[in-house]
Amino acid sequence: MDSISSTTSLVTPKFRCFDPTNIYPATANHRRYYSTLPSSCSRSPRVTGNNNTTNVMANSTTTADAKIVTGDCGYLLEDVPHLSDYIHELPTYPNPLQDNPAYSVVKQYFVDVDDTVAQKIVVQKESPRGTHFRRAGPRQKVFFESDEVHACIVTCGGLCPGLNTVIREIVCGLHHMYGVTRVIGIEGGYKGFYARNTIPLTPKVVNDIHKRGGTILGTSRGGHDTSKIVDSIQDRGINQVYIIGGDGTQKGASVIFEEIRTRGLKVAVAGIPKTIDNDIPVIDKSFGFDTAVEEAQRAIKAAHVESESVENGIGFVKLMGRHSGFIAMYATLASRDVDCCLIPESPFYLEGLGGLFEYIEKRLKENGHMVIVVAEGAGQEFLSEKISSKDKEDASENKQLHDVGFWISQKIKDHFSKQQKMTINLKYIDPTYMICAVPSNASDNVYCTLLAHSAIHGAMAGYTGFTVGPVNGRHAYIPFHRINERPNKVVITDRMWARCLSSTNQPSFLSPKQLSEKKAEEEQRENHIEDLEIK
Repeated sequence: MDSISSTTSLVTPKFRCFDPTNIYPATANHRRYYSTLPSSCSRSPRVTGNNNTTNVMANSTTTADAKIVTGDCGYLLEDVPHLSDYIHELPTYPNPLQDNPAYSVVKQYFVDVDDTVAQKIVVQKESPRGTHFRRAGPRQKVFFESDEVHACIVTCGGLCPGLNTVIREIVCGLHHMYGVTRVIGIEGGYKGFYARNTIPLTPKVVNDIHKRGGTILGTSRGGHDTSKIVDSIQDRGINQVYIIGGDGTQKGASVIFEEIRTRGLKVAVAGIPKTIDNDIPVIDKSFGFDTAVEEAQRAIKAAHVESESVENGIGFVKLMGRHSGFIAMYATLASRDVDCCLIPESPFYLEGLGGLFEYIEKRLKENGHMVIVVAEGAGQEFLSEKISSKDKEDASENKQLHDVGFWISQKIKDHFSKQQKMTINLKYIDPTYMICAVPSNASDNVYCTLLAHSAIHGAMAGYTGFTVGPVNGRHAYIPFHRINERPNKVVITDRMWARCLSSTNQPSFLSPKQLSEKKAEEEQRENHIEDLEIK
């Protein structure tokens, strides 16, 4: 039986987002608030005591990888861990936001305990309700007192626009919303926990950092020693860990959380997904993506000017996108100056009827110039065949890619010089590191603020082992394993890629048979994922 701490008696809140007469067990596992939905698919009454927990628990499963709540009509909540899952009788405290003058005018500011976000919003009439995630936002009760919090922030992996903005907003959000004064930055990525000094972070220190690119904390790949990291967290008395990084970093965060849970520490681990490629699954997009697309326009414009200024000019631009061609596709759609877009998801070939060389010759004869955009992961199969080198990985265990842009540009030059039918002038532009190092634009600054605040609210509410991001426009807490399961990729049988092809007037470089096979593969993959979710 769960007991209720004397500190947990509810008072009537200033912001009423649910019935204040209902008393919720302060230390009860949050999945107990969900019971089997009635056949009408309406929400069931909230559990207000311990007598009803047995049936609710029967509909829930908790493992190291998944915390699932089921209901009628196909409802499925992929919940995130909570400190009360493994630390019992934790006291709770009123959320300081109820006395914060900045939020006193906001009605229904606190998120209802039952609020969830649907992963899919486009369904058919007979479709089940499907997978949901716990909605992000401030809760009426928190599991940390302000003067108790000792938070740390770490950035890992490559650079991305918006890193400094996220750091700033975590520091300022903790200070201004929750009165937290002890926040430190871990220098140099994961290894900084045990090999580098820390940086005290205050609103004054981080005030202007969002105007700069990069990260004031420094970053690195690798260096993940779980035992040493958690030892450092424990020795320093840190109880909130904010980890900013891509899929490899989030995998590391998941392992750190599991070790913390094994040791029974009251430490909340919150991840903020970062990848300029926008290849993180589940969430709508990753921060820095909008800035990257905007900055890519500068390179495309330069390529267009260069190509227009000479006879048979070709502007060749390589953009980021190891496994996903989102930046290349969106930059192409935004510019309208691109004649060919090559991405990893859409195979292409160089020689022969319908190949890239034939298309280039056709466009040059029609317009006298052209612009080609290629994502860095496109066409790697050509180089693997031509270049005899073993697959190498960086410190983040990412496969090191060959410079496909330079290679294809050289192949284009060689082809037309051998043909001696047409003289071309090709200019190769690689703005990759220039884009990664710029400050975030206005759109990403706002987005980074929302991500930081959502992470703070989740950690203060006792949630842990989660990453945060928008799902269908609503911020949600997502289990680490969902972020790490597979990269998000452009669906070349979807309308967005069709819009891109329509914009460039390029061929798909795929036969109808190949397109049909590709579509069948994608449908099979989606069905497999849905089957796993249901199970």
